[in-house]
Amino acid sequence: MMANGAGWANAVARARATRTLGVGVHLNLVQGRPLLRVPSLTDPRTGELYPLGALAMRALLRRVDADELAAELRAQIERVRSAGIRVTHLDSHRHAHALPGIWTVVCRVAIEAGVRVLRVPREPMRINPFDLGAQDRKLVLAASLRISRALPLPSPLVTTDHFRGISLQGGTHFAARLRETLDTLEPGSTELMVHPGHVDEALSAQDPYTAPREVELAELTSEGIRERLVRGDIELVTFAAL
Repeated sequence: MMANGAGWANAVARARATRTLGVGVHLNLVQGRPLLRVPSLTDPRTGELYPLGALAMRALLRRVDADELAAELRAQIERVRSAGIRVTHLDSHRHAHALPGIWTVVCRVAIEAGVRVLRVPREPMRINPFDLGAQDRKLVLAASLRISRALPLPSPLVTTDHFRGISLQGGTHFAARLRETLDTLEPGSTELMVHPGHVDEALSAQDPYTAPREVELAELTSEGIRERLVRGDIELVTFAAL
């Protein structure tokens, strides 16, 4: 859940109605307005959070105030908890938490908040190697994680053994890629990052990833995927099980 997202009220209602769902905080440092006054994270002309590219540059130049960043992260986690929702893990919008200068603060706040599980978005380059857009994103994330010295995670933080999702995005190839992913999972735990959703004007106004969400939703709820998941070789769990 994005604590400062436009669909907050609806998300809270759905989460409360589905107590078996594991809910994490999708930390948002790159879109819309923050919960607190954090000048080093916001454009003074608009009061809104800097977009990802600008945030990355500011973090590299050490122009992000660590105390302001930590305070905003804590506020986002606390807002979700205050809604009566158990927080199972942390990740972030556009993987901003993986940025050098951001990562260490996120880890510190996670430990302070008692949230044990943190997404590490590392995906092998061998998966769908001809999807150049996905390969570029994986390279950038790998470089960010390396510069941030993300691994090994500081104790007591943990993450999944594997991560899949960047190579799934794109819409038209999603169904085939998802089924191949499920058929080739490695032993251990794997986070499957997907973006199902219903597209409306509100979503289109704030996120360019629109039409593929409907494609993903249809495939993830299809009878074929349901049948694949009951074969017995895959167990669906939440992050609380790690």
